[in-house]
Amino acid sequence: MTESPSNTPDLSAFWMPFTANRQFKDAPRLLVSAKGMYYTSDDGRRILDGTAGLWCVNAGHCRDEIVAAIGAQAAEMDFAPTFQMGHPKAFEAATRIARHTPGNLKHVFFTNSGSEAVDTALKIALA
Repeated sequence: MTESPSNTPDLSAFWMPFTANRQFKDAPRLLVSAKGMYYTSDDGRRILDGTAGLWCVNAGHCRDEIVAAIGAQAAEMDFAPTFQMGHPKAFEAATRIARHTPGNLKHVFFTNSGSEAVDTALKIALA
């Protein structure tokens, strides 16, 4: 990453979603770290993460036990495809989730987004 003399990274290449890019790049608001439920900005301010990292870190940012678990898993295997193959941890996660689902909802299909989940649910329902 190239940086400008002011220590701000070059902002020209990244077109940010849902953001008025010209205005942002004129007065950037940069987050440089996070711990627990707070971000730290490039000017040192602590900012409450009221959206849980856009819903992805509801257990808090950079919790030591989560960082350790991610590191251990990445050291063993960082990705395993589920097309015609499987990984024991995926089956373990699905079983743990299925224990908490009501009635006969005992199957889990992992997706990357809400739209992918809806599309897949429709395909399963019509199969």
